[in-house]
Amino acid sequence: MAGCRGSLCCCCRWCCCCGERETRTPEELTILGETQEEEDEILPRKDYESLDYDRCINDPYLEVLETMDNKKGRRYEAVKWMMVFAIGVCTGLVGLFVDFFVRLFSQLKFGVVQTSVEECSQKGCLALSLLELLGFNLTFVFLASLLVLIEPVAAGSGIPEIKCYLNGVKVPGIVRLRTLLCKVFGVLFSVAGGLFVGKEGPMIHSGAVVGAGLPQFQSISLRKIQFNFPYFRSDRDKRDFVSAGAAAGVAAAFGAPIGTLFSLEEGSSFWNQGLTWKVLFCSMSATFTLNFFRSGIQFGSWGSFQLPGLLNFGEFKCSDSDKKCHLWTAMDLGFFVVMGVIGGLLGATFNCLNKRLAKYRMRNVHPKPKLVRVLESLLVSLVTTVVVFMASMVLGECRQMSSSSQIGNDSFQLQVTSEDVNSSIKTFFCPNETYNDMATLFFNPQESAILQLFHQDGTFSPVTLALFFALYFLLACWTYGTSVPSGLFVPSLLCGAAFGRLVANVLKSYIGLGHIYSGTFALIGAAAFLGGVVRMTISLTVILIESTNEITYGLPIMITLMVAKWTGDFFNKGIYDIHVGLRGVPLLEWETEVEMDKLRASDIMEPNLTYVYPHTRIQSLVSILRTTVHHAFPVVTENRGNEKEFMKGNQLISNNIKFKKSSIVTRAGEQRRRSQSMKSYPSSELRNVCDEHVPEEPAEKEDLLQQMLERRYTPYPNLYPDQSPSEDWTMEERFRPLTFHGLILRSQLVTLLVRGVCYSESQSSASQPRLSYAEMAEDYPRYPDIHDLDLTLLNPRMIVDVTPYMNPSPFTVSPNTHVSQVFNLFRTMGLRHLPVVNAVGEIVGIITRHNLTFEFLHARLRQHYQTI
Repeated sequence: MAGCRGSLCCCCRWCCCCGERETRTPEELTILGETQEEEDEILPRKDYESLDYDRCINDPYLEVLETMDNKKGRRYEAVKWMMVFAIGVCTGLVGLFVDFFVRLFSQLKFGVVQTSVEECSQKGCLALSLLELLGFNLTFVFLASLLVLIEPVAAGSGIPEIKCYLNGVKVPGIVRLRTLLCKVFGVLFSVAGGLFVGKEGPMIHSGAVVGAGLPQFQSISLRKIQFNFPYFRSDRDKRDFVSAGAAAGVAAAFGAPIGTLFSLEEGSSFWNQGLTWKVLFCSMSATFTLNFFRSGIQFGSWGSFQLPGLLNFGEFKCSDSDKKCHLWTAMDLGFFVVMGVIGGLLGATFNCLNKRLAKYRMRNVHPKPKLVRVLESLLVSLVTTVVVFMASMVLGECRQMSSSSQIGNDSFQLQVTSEDVNSSIKTFFCPNETYNDMATLFFNPQESAILQLFHQDGTFSPVTLALFFALYFLLACWTYGTSVPSGLFVPSLLCGAAFGRLVANVLKSYIGLGHIYSGTFALIGAAAFLGGVVRMTISLTVILIESTNEITYGLPIMITLMVAKWTGDFFNKGIYDIHVGLRGVPLLEWETEVEMDKLRASDIMEPNLTYVYPHTRIQSLVSILRTTVHHAFPVVTENRGNEKEFMKGNQLISNNIKFKKSSIVTRAGEQRRRSQSMKSYPSSELRNVCDEHVPEEPAEKEDLLQQMLERRYTPYPNLYPDQSPSEDWTMEERFRPLTFHGLILRSQLVTLLVRGVCYSESQSSASQPRLSYAEMAEDYPRYPDIHDLDLTLLNPRMIVDVTPYMNPSPFTVSPNTHVSQVFNLFRTMGLRHLPVVNAVGEIVGIITRHNLTFEFLHARLRQHYQTI
């Protein structure tokens, strides 16, 4: 597909109708974040922003440090601990709310349907029962889809998006209050609507939103509610709280207080050691808050802490009468390894099918009106309901109940102990003293079905288990990705548990291994399939062990998960990584490939810089901000004395010039297409509100440059405030030697313009108004946009001194630095911009997240091989 993005043209997969036809190499497509038609791969998009995790040590921040002492430091730390505790408690309450209403809706639906099935089995009106079930399910799913239309980012589990956020990528709308409300209410209806989805994944997203929003004490959805809470007004603090919230969501979902490991393993690209205890404390708070209220509500024993999480696997133990039974033996480890291999293959198949479905939706569903997405969700619900009903009626087998079974057809509540599992078996379409094994799995909440497979005293037919696995596998794969909030943990566990129970039945019935405990194989099957789908190891091992309350399962679960991951990784990525890639998010992996060390920083940096001077006119700043999309600008002065030597050829710089010449045409074309406004603004269109307080500027009688050079108070001698980098400049003008002084963010520049921070030529820069750290961060996290700025309030001749607000000491690298060193520095320190500075302090390029993505590095490596 030709790169026509941003121009006035009409593009599709097979054609591109533009006023100017251009062809791009695969490397250029990778740089621009577009799609290669041959491979049909989605490349990282360049419109995703990174988080400003690194601290900006400018003058306002230094003023804060000057007033900071040990007492204030301890107070700040105490506030952070209180906020972490509040996040845990609120996340636990969100989990309680979700669990309560899911059980309420499920009881209502199953109670009505069961009564209807029992009556219609005798009267021959089962079609009416099916219609009633369809009515419940379609209504719930319709409501869930409507909520996703309100906030599209609420669709899915939310784990891919939270993983991106913790990796340092700012995903629009992912941690907003409206997203939380749509997610929480949406998952209620999607789970109650009978879709093969879980509520545990969305709980992680919900906890992350609570973590992001609670310490801010403000929301876009509640603009009128304002609190004077000056703490935590930075991406650094916000991302730390998101880590705590995501871990609290894991803890609430699975009763696993060691949810810290999820944030550490699956999310964060950089980790603050001091954050570990806070995240663990937050997870504990969420777990025990949920445990306290659930135990009191369901058992009336407040303070007993009997129900640790939304998902609990019950107690695994052999029957006292069966002396040959063992939970697992050393010989079983061989079977577990084989199950891990099969689970990895099944997970890879699931991910491959789901990826193809997701691409189909991106091409054929998402571009159409939003109503089409609702119709797709309703279609999935319709097919799922019909399959569940017909499979239970036609494919289920009537099995004899064990003597200890107690039939409770009116019990549809979630069972959490193995003693109560048999009370949830279903006798649909079966005579007395027998139960329908297929209906027992399909007509129960998913958590109860998992407990059936783990602890049921009776047996499930191998044919039933095989059919259930196949149907659940296909329908869960189809469902994940529709426009409803949907988790994948519980469907994967249920699907894998059926696979494990099938293996146990085969080994018992056909090989004669009587010592096998079916519940163990069901658990290992669940771990194998879930591991093959999501490819998590450490955190998933801890979650499964804590859900079973059986530490002896640690070794088999860990072995199974590792084998499943290794097997699945041979074919494709995990499901969350696949969906991250489909969104084109520039996610940074843990480390680079060994081969990438053939590249240097000068090979991957962006050399086409847009920069500002320490003292720049408002006219130039507005021009730069309106004609670029960059989020940080180097603050430089021109080194005219070295210009001749520069053009002759310092070896390091000449290599960069050669690279610039090869790509300048493509870059300039992209820059022009992204331009959204004029390059400069006539003085007649702009006025400054400070004009009332500033005397009228005298007519210029001397050369402006000479005037600026003569001023003693100017800290930087080489100033050209009337000039700004322009695409009309020649190659020599564009890439003249630039002495690097620091970085300033777009948000900081816009804030300075909005607040009228400037001075006139007749004044000293010391007369420029000074902003405090609180004033600079007041509009966080949504700073004003330059395109919303009222130009009539600005005088283009006024000058802005950016030096007090820039970061004078950012991390920098040499052009000769190997890519592995650049990558480790960028990822470990959580950087957003990494300037490349040569030996004499001149900036020659800048590296951002997009320059370190897997696709970009491979494109650069191909270029490297071509030039050898």
